[in-house]
Amino acid sequence: MKKITLTLLFALAGTLSFSQVEDLTPEEKFYRDSIMLLNETNAAIKASQTAYNEGIELFNQKKFKEAIGKFELTITNDPKFTPAYYNKAVAENSIENYKAAVGSIDALLAIKPNYSKAYFQRARAYQGLNDYVNAEKDYTKASELDPKNEKIYYNFGTLKFMQQDYYGAIAQFTKVLMLKPDDAYAYNDRGSCYRMVEKYTEALKDYEEAARKNPNLAFVLNNVGTTRTKLKMYQEALAAFNRALSVDPNFYLAYNNRGVTHSKMARLDDALNDFTKAIEINPNYAPAYSNRAGIYFQKGEYEKAKKDADKAISLDPKMADAYLNRGMAKEMLRDLDGACEDWQTARDLGSDLAKNYHSGNCSN
Repeated sequence: MKKITLTLLFALAGTLSFSQVEDLTPEEKFYRDSIMLLNETNAAIKASQTAYNEGIELFNQKKFKEAIGKFELTITNDPKFTPAYYNKAVAENSIENYKAAVGSIDALLAIKPNYSKAYFQRARAYQGLNDYVNAEKDYTKASELDPKNEKIYYNFGTLKFMQQDYYGAIAQFTKVLMLKPDDAYAYNDRGSCYRMVEKYTEALKDYEEAARKNPNLAFVLNNVGTTRTKLKMYQEALAAFNRALSVDPNFYLAYNNRGVTHSKMARLDDALNDFTKAIEINPNYAPAYSNRAGIYFQKGEYEKAKKDADKAISLDPKMADAYLNRGMAKEMLRDLDGACEDWQTARDLGSDLAKNYHSGNCSN
């Protein structure tokens, strides 16, 4: 009997224990549910933070696609984790997935509507999509929210330049320089705007200032050289190209442009050597072939001139100067019909000199 009694008591004790859980007061249930929710939230926060840190690590390694996956996991665990939306958009811009970047920033701005950096990143994405209207709106909004961020004005300037609004671009690059007076890139790019509107003196001043701010930028020195050539400052131009090539001995553009300057000085052999060097460095650079064709023509080597012009056209079928040069070579090789055909093509592509050749030598 004692053994049976003990068994019954054990069963009874178990029943009492179970019924006590079910009989919690409303206050006790609220406390229990709150603790459970807090534990779940803490776990989600921890998972979100871990994924975010892993995403940053991958981003720093330029593994942008993998980083995006981690940022997405962060957002899944914590939909209000705003840095994850931002860095996801930056990574998407980095791999030129501009449409996705716009979506990421849209989601971020729904949570944090006055975040200037978000407008800046979305403007970059719109610019990548060639949606210049929305890009301009976002750059404007970003500059209103963060008027001392020179990066906004710099990108806004590039947008204006792409739209061929050169004076608008000059205004933006000037704002950059007011905030960051030592920015060589802003001086260079403002110089390019002045050059596009044929204000070569102003362009040269900006290029030279860029070179003073940073004397190790070969492309800036090349721009100094080309602008000096425009102003017929040939010796000074050669000095700039030489400096550019001392910084970057494989800068084929500087060889090509130095060749142009030599040709304007009637230094045909020097020009020929420079164009040949540019081709050796970059065999797919069409202007060097076209320019060398012009030198061969001046030296009376018409077959070589035609061959180089053929190559230039094969690389760039819309290069007016190459058709012009080939037409001149064909004329000297007694192929007037072929010359007229090339001059007509060059004329159609916008060459005024070809128009003169065609009008003077060919029937309309």
